Amino acid sequence: MVLETLSPAERLAFVLHDTFAMPFDEIATIVGRSPAATRQLASRARRRVRGGATAVPDADLARQQEVVDAFLTASREGDFGALLAVLDPDVVLRADTGGVPREVRGAAAVANQALTFSRLGGPGRVSQPALVNGAAGVVSQDPDGRPFSVMGFTMAGRRIVEIDILADPARLGRLDLSALDG
Repeated sequence: MVLETLSPAERLAFVLHDTFAMPFDEIATIVGRSPAATRQLASRARRRVRGGATAVPDADLARQQEVVDAFLTASREGDFGALLAVLDPDVVLRADTGGVPREVRGAAAVANQALTFSRLGGPGRVSQPALVNGAAGVVSQDPDGRPFSVMGFTMAGRRIVEIDILADPARLGRLDLSALDG
C-alpha cells in the first residue's frame, strides 16, 4: 500500500535502484529527469517507505475521523478559515490522477485546492469514511457507485500534515473496496 502512495517516478527510481541496483544515470533516462533529481526521487521514496518522511500519526482513530470530518465540512461549506484551522502550516497534498502526479505544499495552497475540488464535485458523488493504510480516510464514489477517489490523511496534533489522493481510474479499478459495500 505504501508503494501505491508514491508517484510513478518515485516508485520507478526506488524499485530500479534499491531492488535491481540500476545506476541513477540509467534510471534518469527512463523517468526523464537528471541523475541528481532521480537520486532525490529514490531518496524521498525510501524515506516514505521506511516511514521517515511521514509524521508520527495520531493513533486515536476517533480523533482522526473528527479532523477529517471537519476538513470535509469546511471544504463543502467553502470555509477557508476552518480549512486553515485543521491543516498544518506545512501540509503536503499528493494527488495521483493518472497523469502527472501533483504535489501541493502549504496550508493556504492545500485549502485552495480543497475548495476548488469541492466546487467541481458534481451531483451524486457520495463520500464515506474508510480506513486508508490504517488511518482515517475517505472513499468517494460517482453516482453509479464506482470509486472516484481514495483520500488518505496523516494527522499530528489534531492537524492534517499529509493528504494522499488516489484518483487514477486504472489504479482505483485494481483496489478491493468490497469492505465498503456493507
